[in-house]
Amino acid sequence: MSLDDLPDWLPAWCRDHLGSAPGGVLFRLHRMSTVFGLRLAGGGDVVVKARADDGRAGSCVAAQTWLAERGFPCARPLTPVVAVGSLAVHAEEFRRGGEVLRGDSPDVAVRYAEVFARLMAGLSGAAIAPPLPNPRWMRWDHPDPGVWPAIGFLDSRDQAAVPAYVVDTAARARERMLATSLPCVLGHADFEAQNLRWHGREVWAVHDWDSLAWQPEAALAGAASGTFASAGPPTLAPVESSEVFLESYQDIRGRRFTAVEQEIAWAASLWPAAHNARWEALHGDAPVCGDALRAQAVERLRRASA
Repeated sequence: MSLDDLPDWLPAWCRDHLGSAPGGVLFRLHRMSTVFGLRLAGGGDVVVKARADDGRAGSCVAAQTWLAERGFPCARPLTPVVAVGSLAVHAEEFRRGGEVLRGDSPDVAVRYAEVFARLMAGLSGAAIAPPLPNPRWMRWDHPDPGVWPAIGFLDSRDQAAVPAYVVDTAARARERMLATSLPCVLGHADFEAQNLRWHGREVWAVHDWDSLAWQPEAALAGAASGTFASAGPPTLAPVESSEVFLESYQDIRGRRFTAVEQEIAWAASLWPAAHNARWEALHGDAPVCGDALRAQAVERLRRASA
C-alpha cells in the first residue's frame, strides 16, 4: 500500500494529532477495525486504528492506556479517541515483533491463564465506563428476540444452514448464564493466540483492545479458557485444557470460583464457539469450530448444569 492509497482524512489527522504527516506505509489490516501501520515523516512508527463509532472505543482505549501505564505488555495509546465522520480513530505505539504461541495442551493453557489473570487483575482497579454493547460473540445478554443478538449481515443469510446442535448449545448456555446475577467486570473478550505475541516464555504484547466486554469475571475467564488456542481459524480448546486454564486462573488470582461461577465459566466457554460455528455455517466455511463444538458440547453443558 502506498501513501496515495491512504484515506483522504488520514494525513491531516496525523499532522493534527501526531505532529507529522505519514512518510510511508508499513502495513494495512482490515478486520472489525482498519489498522494502518505508518512511518511518520518526522520520524517514528505508529499504528492508527479506525472503526465504526458504536460508542465503545473510548472505554476500550482508556482501559488499554490504564494497563500500558502500569507496565502491562500492550501498545501504549498516543491519542484519545477522535471522531472522524462516522469513525472512531486513535493512534498507538507500534509494538512490533514477537511470536504466536501455538498449541492447546494443558501446559500451553497455563501460560495463557497466567497472562489473562494478570490482565484481569490490572483492570480490576480501573474506573472505566462499560464498553457496551458487548462484542457480538460475548453478547448473550442481548435484548433481541431469539437466541442470537440481532446482527443484520448474519441474520440476512439462510439460517437453515446452521446445524441444530449449534443453536441448541447456544440456547442452553445462554439460558444458564441469564439465570444468574453475578456482578460484571471489565475484561478482554477476544483472548485468542492470534492476538498475543511472545518472546520465548515472556508475553510481549496483547492486542485487540477493541474487544473488551462487560460480563461476570467467571464468564470472561470461561470464554478465554475456550478461545485461547485459536491461532488461525477460531476453534475450541480441549475440555481438559480449559479445565487447567480455569484452575490456574483461580490460583493466580487467589480466589476460588463458587459452584455457580464454575458453571457460568463452562457455559461461557460455549458461547463464542457457538457464535463461530454459526458464522462458519452461514459463510460456508470449513467447520473448524463447529466440529470442536459438536465433540465437546455435551460435556461442557454438563459442567455448566445446562
